[in-house]
Amino acid sequence: MLKQLLITIVVVVLAVAGYIFFVPGARENLARIGINLPGDATQQADSQTAGAGGQPRAGQGGQQGAGGQGAGGGQRFGGGGARAITVATKPVTTAIINNKLTAIGDGSAIHSVTVTSPSGGTLTELLVAPGDGVKSGDVIGHLDAQAEQIAFDKASLAAKNAADALARSTELQKSNSVSAAALTAAQLANDQAELDFRNAKLALDRRSIVAPIAGTVGLMQVTPGNYLNANTPVTTIEDDSQLLVTFWVPERFAPLITAGMPVEASATALPGQNFEGKVNAIDNRVDQASRTLQVQALIPNDNKAMRAGMSYSVTLGFPGEQFASVDPLAVQWSAQGPYVWKLADGKVGKGLVQIVQRNSDGVLVTGDVKEGEQVVTEGVLQLSDGAAVRVLGQAPQDQGGDSQNAAAGQGNNGQGAEGQGRQQRNGQPAAAAQQ
Repeated sequence: MLKQLLITIVVVVLAVAGYIFFVPGARENLARIGINLPGDATQQADSQTAGAGGQPRAGQGGQQGAGGQGAGGGQRFGGGGARAITVATKPVTTAIINNKLTAIGDGSAIHSVTVTSPSGGTLTELLVAPGDGVKSGDVIGHLDAQAEQIAFDKASLAAKNAADALARSTELQKSNSVSAAALTAAQLANDQAELDFRNAKLALDRRSIVAPIAGTVGLMQVTPGNYLNANTPVTTIEDDSQLLVTFWVPERFAPLITAGMPVEASATALPGQNFEGKVNAIDNRVDQASRTLQVQALIPNDNKAMRAGMSYSVTLGFPGEQFASVDPLAVQWSAQGPYVWKLADGKVGKGLVQIVQRNSDGVLVTGDVKEGEQVVTEGVLQLSDGAAVRVLGQAPQDQGGDSQNAAAGQGNNGQGAEGQGRQQRNGQPAAAAQQ
C-alpha cells in the first residue's frame, strides 16, 4: 500500500513538473488559482514590499505618506488589466494537394510464349540452354524424323516426275500428238504431286521445335530422349525488352487516367532505381467487387534490370490544386467541425476550416484562413474567442501602457503631497485630507 502511494506521488510530481516546463503560460495559470512557484513568490514579495513601503508610518511627514499612496495607486492602475495568455504561432502557407497516385502492380514480359512440341515423337536434341537469346524462327530442338524424311523424299521425286510428264504433254499438244484429255490428266497429276510434296514437307518441318518469338529462353521442362506428345511444354520464351506492369486504381481516378500518360515505377527488389514509362492500356469497365479499374503500364527494360513477376510500385502524376496549409497542431475540433485560432491585434478568434488532405508537414484546408495569417499552435487549450494573448518569445504588448500608468502614479505623488501640505497649513490633519 505504501509503495503504491509513493509511486502515485512520484507520478503526480513528474506530471506537474512537465506541465510547468513544457506548457506555455503554466506559471500564470497556477498563479491564477493561488499556487505561486518559487520565482513567482519572489516577485510577489518584491511587489508587496514596494506596496508596504508606500504606506505612511507614524512620525513621518504628510508629504512622505502622500507620496507612498500615490505610488501605490499607480501600481494598482497598471496591474488592473486581464493577464495575457502565452501562445506559440505559425503562419499560414500554401501547398499543392497531393497530385500523385501510387499503386502496387505485378510485372510481366510484353511477350511471353510457352513453347510446345508441334507433334508427337522422341526428342533427339536441344539446341539452346536456359538464358540464351533467340530470334523468331530459330530451331531450339528436334524430334526423330526418319519416317517423315523418307516421305518427304518420296513426295519430292513424285512431284519431279509429274512436272516432267506435264512438260512433255504440253510439247506434244503443240504438234497435236496428244489429246486434250491426256494433257488435262497430266496437269492434274502434277498438281496432286505438288500437294503431296507440300504435305510431306510440312510433316518434316513439324519434327523441329521452333521459337515463335524473339526473346530469352527459360528453364527446359524436358530433356533429350523423352517421348513428347503433341503440345507438350518444352520451355518458355519471354521478350523482356519491355515490361507490362498491371495495377489497379480506385474508380474515382478513372476519368483522369488516359493512355500514354507518363508513369514512374520502382521495384522492391531494386531499391533506389526508378524506371520511366507510360500507360499502355486501360480496362473498359470498373470491377464491381473492388470498385477499382485495371490499368497496364509499359516500362522499357533496355538494361534488363527488371524481371517479369517482380512487384512494382507505380506512381502517376495528376494536376494539383493549391490550398492553404496550416501546422497539424493548429487544427482543433468542436461540435461545428475543425477550426483554428487566428491571431490578430494581440487577440485570437476562431476560424472554421475544412480539411482537404493531411500531410506529415502540414494540413491542407479551406475555409476562414488565408496565406500569411498567424495561427496558434501551442497553448490552444486555454483560449477563447477574443482572448488577449502574448506570443512566446515576443515582448508583452501592454508594457507601454503599464509604463504610462506607473508614470501617472508617480506624477500624482507630487500632487498628493502638495494638496496635503496645503491642508496642513490650513490646520486640517493629514488623515482627514486622505479621507
